[in-house]
Amino acid sequence: MSEYYAKVDWQRNEQNFLGRKYSRGHQWHFEGGVTVPASSSPHIVPVPMSVAENVDPEEAFVASISSCHMLFFLDFASRAGLTVNRYTDQAVGVLAKNPAGRLAMTKVTLRPNIVFEGKKPGKEQIGHLHHQAHEACFIANSVLSKVQVEPQ
Repeated sequence: MSEYYAKVDWQRNEQNFLGRKYSRGHQWHFEGGVTVPASSSPHIVPVPMSVAENVDPEEAFVASISSCHMLFFLDFASRAGLTVNRYTDQAVGVLAKNPAGRLAMTKVTLRPNIVFEGKKPGKEQIGHLHHQAHEACFIANSVLSKVQVEPQ
């Protein structure tokens, strides 16, 4: 078992809290020393109460699934004797009502575009590598959202 930590820090700073006119901007602090500016999504809470430039939890959710899938894909490609020069994913998450009628991230679509060097795998091998990566991804195994992969 492993444990992971994140510190989330928000301060009111004299803003009108009871009038709901306060910034949702905050900081995510991670063990390695990285601090990420975060906020609610401007799709949920309008600017200026949200900070559009900051990462929102929904984006982080999509990025964590994409990143986890990529890391396993790279590992399985390496084990298969394939050299990956670049992996780019234009991942998209959908926030919609779930069967219980509550808003949820209901689907995440990964759209990886992979550049190989030397030996290039066929569609079947790429599909197999993505299947392996999806099955191994801790994050995808932890969520109820449908996660689909559409190699580009």
